[in-house]
Amino acid sequence: MKKFEVYKNIRKRAMIFGLPVSLFALMMIAVIASLLVIIFSFGFGIIIGVLVFNGALYIGLTKFAQNPQLLQIAKVFPKSISNKKTSALNYE
Repeated sequence: MKKFEVYKNIRKRAMIFGLPVSLFALMMIAVIASLLVIIFSFGFGIIIGVLVFNGALYIGLTKFAQNPQLLQIAKVFPKSISNKKTSALNYE
């Protein structure tokens, strides 16, 4: 008989509109801020600019969600691992 384990970490991989929950929250903050800009501005160019910005942000966040190594600059592991104390003093 098969045994199935309970999957408790379902929120770690939850996706909304192709984005993880944290990136989706960032997108919604940007949308709310852009709606405030649209409400309080009367220029047609600003409205078009906000729409282009939201589209570019969504495309950028989906690319980042598919390939999270894009923003990894530093290496994760050091070249060598040692227990030797890193001190410039010479006791010998």
